[in-house]
Amino acid sequence: MHPIHCFLLLLSLANSLFLQAWSLDYPIATLSSLWTNNNSLPYNASYLDGSTVRAILLQESLGNSEPSFACGFFCNGNCTGFLFAVFTVCGGSNSNITCHNRTGLQVIWSANRDRPVRDNATLQLTGDGDLVLRDFDGAAVWSTNTSGRSVSGIYLTKSGNLVLYDSIGASVWQSFDHPTDSLILGQSLREGQRLTASVSSTNWKRGQFYITILADGLYAFVDASPPQIYYQKRVNVTKAVDSAYSQTAENNTMRVTFTNGNLSISVGPGTKYAGISLPSSSSAQYMRLESDGHLRIYEWDGTWNYLGDVLHVYPDDCAYPMVCGEYGICSKGQCSCPSEISDNSAFFRQVNDRQPNLGCSLVTSLSCESMQDHQLLLLDNVTYFNFMDGWVTDEETCKEACLRNCSCKAAFFQYGENASNGSCYLRTQVFSLMNNQPEVIDHSSSAYLKVQKLGKSTSSKDQLISAISHASLVILVIIFGTILIILRKMKATEMEEEEDFKGAAGMPARFSYKLLKEATNNFCEKLGEGGFGPVYEGQLGNVKIAVKCLSDFSEGKEGFLAEVMTIGSIHHINLVRLIGFCSDKSHRLLVYEHMSNGSLDKWIFRKNRRGALDWKTRCKIITDVAKGLSYLHEECRQKIAHLDIKPGNILLDDNFNAKISDFGLAKLIDRDQSHVMTKIRGTRGYLAPEWLTSSITEKADVYSFGVVVLEIVSGRKNLDSSQPEGSANLFNLLQDKIKEDKLLDIVDSQSSDMQLHGSEAIEVIKLAIWCLQRDSNRRPSMSQVVKVLEGATDSESNLDYESTTAATSLSGKGDIFDGPDSPSAFLTSGR
Repeated sequence: MHPIHCFLLLLSLANSLFLQAWSLDYPIATLSSLWTNNNSLPYNASYLDGSTVRAILLQESLGNSEPSFACGFFCNGNCTGFLFAVFTVCGGSNSNITCHNRTGLQVIWSANRDRPVRDNATLQLTGDGDLVLRDFDGAAVWSTNTSGRSVSGIYLTKSGNLVLYDSIGASVWQSFDHPTDSLILGQSLREGQRLTASVSSTNWKRGQFYITILADGLYAFVDASPPQIYYQKRVNVTKAVDSAYSQTAENNTMRVTFTNGNLSISVGPGTKYAGISLPSSSSAQYMRLESDGHLRIYEWDGTWNYLGDVLHVYPDDCAYPMVCGEYGICSKGQCSCPSEISDNSAFFRQVNDRQPNLGCSLVTSLSCESMQDHQLLLLDNVTYFNFMDGWVTDEETCKEACLRNCSCKAAFFQYGENASNGSCYLRTQVFSLMNNQPEVIDHSSSAYLKVQKLGKSTSSKDQLISAISHASLVILVIIFGTILIILRKMKATEMEEEEDFKGAAGMPARFSYKLLKEATNNFCEKLGEGGFGPVYEGQLGNVKIAVKCLSDFSEGKEGFLAEVMTIGSIHHINLVRLIGFCSDKSHRLLVYEHMSNGSLDKWIFRKNRRGALDWKTRCKIITDVAKGLSYLHEECRQKIAHLDIKPGNILLDDNFNAKISDFGLAKLIDRDQSHVMTKIRGTRGYLAPEWLTSSITEKADVYSFGVVVLEIVSGRKNLDSSQPEGSANLFNLLQDKIKEDKLLDIVDSQSSDMQLHGSEAIEVIKLAIWCLQRDSNRRPSMSQVVKVLEGATDSESNLDYESTTAATSLSGKGDIFDGPDSPSAFLTSGR
């Protein structure tokens, strides 16, 4: 056994016999410990600015060359809200953790940055091993989700890592695996993890800047739609095969590790790459991603002092996205606004005249209803920090593409070797610009900002004459051209719809109707039919495709726009790839990658049970769907609620990899929105109970996912009139089996492989029940679901097993669809 494991085991035994729930000499606590956020906690410190520290565990340093670490409650400034956090404190005294100034107090990890708690909030290490944070009113705010994982206690290491350990001292959960905005010496950031800056030094919520590790290196982004890169450290990855290690995903994961003098990059065992050189120091260090996008490193000499920048963003600080705010132009550290004047009026003004670094705003906001008044303002000798995701064209086409797309706010054209062509970059959000520096930047470019044409001021007399003239013209047009106006309006509407898709960066390919008609052999081989129209098999060159034809124009247009704009901008291995689209007069078609094994419902509801899916395949499908939903809910700039998750919308490829399809009913939810109001959309039997109120969050997808999981495990539909009497409703059957403690009866009885893995299937059913909780707040996030499926955590054990009865009200059993809001009034897929 490792010495530290022996130490922790002995310490845990000592605590259980002699110590209280906290210990000054040993920063450790045992099960069933409870702490309340008030002055009753043993270690308290206050500062002149009103900040307060209430420490629970304290890891004291042995000398002045290292800081002391503590975990507990921390508030900043006026103390209206507290973080549960790990932070550094000054002094090595048991009785005094107060620093002489605030620079010695720094938060290096926090659990609830987006949801601070108040006085008298509680933190509890429960008897079954879950560390739970609750607000003063008892509402659950955060937990480690380690219930039932043999946790013995909690320990704070000398490096500031908060660890939940088991009976042999092994780590079950640690804060180092869940970084917020900082890294400590020895800590790694792994592929897929992020450091996310706070909004400001006084606002802890997640801000615009984040750093993440992708498969080929380290990247820094400013959040936008899509995110814009302002720094990248790429490596040429060649993953070595080492027989001494099993080639698991963990062993082949890209990671960066903070060491003294270096931010090292590695992939698996023995594959290190040139990292980022850092200032070295003989004392402790930490780095933090600041609210301005800088990744700064600090060293300890009794307080924290700035040591240097980690990201050397080229060419200087002007290349940081928000150094001069939105639309601000940075030149040698000075900020200004675009200065072109029209009719004695400026297009831009400073947000705050006394603080130019806060950026600029448009004097006249852009309006999509008056796109004819949009124009592009050329900025001389100005460039941008981000030249990614461009497309090759000529400068005029680039400008026209921006003018035709209302969401485009700026066009940047980078000249190529051929003077007639170059790269076009369209941006839907404009961050700081910067003056071109020929001695640093080796390419020439043009910058165009979209502005609204400024109207001329007129006298009252001129306005009256103009109004009379316009009224007369309207009357004449009504009298002599009613029919012509209607025809032209119809034509204009059609053209406007066509223009919606022209020139938008990142959009999928556009095909003509004639080409798709040939590719599908005149739409002869039908793959299936959804709520918006049939799907046909086709072939473009050597690539097999699936073409969805939207036949219901009234709803199909909305679904068409949703799918093109939503799927065209997101990419994930568990989402069906949208290859292209067709908007040709009245024809609306979507071109997808072909999924050879069709939809999931054909495999789990099939009559021929000899081809039934085995347990391993069903598990993989469930995990794939969970990962796809997790991406939509948590990794896109706006949360995307699919709102029609069901087996018919889950497609399978050659290897039974599952991908989510059909985004016709998808709803975008801003990150600062708690919910959205919308009319019912989806499919009977998969609708969450909260649809009764039309107040929806992404948790509606979690509920539908729970229904699908039950269907996959049981091999039957949740509403099936062909089942024996009393078993037609799967929810009612589940309720009965829960009471009888016979959940194994839910598992597909016609599959011997499923019965062989009955105990594992029961655990997945419990996960489904967690997803089906009547109270949407009690359902897990999809990232939690993924962790459960991958074995990183366990399902919630404290479940309301009566909650699944709520499904009957929206599953077709009740009369919810029989009143004035009948099915015809709802946007349901009816499939």
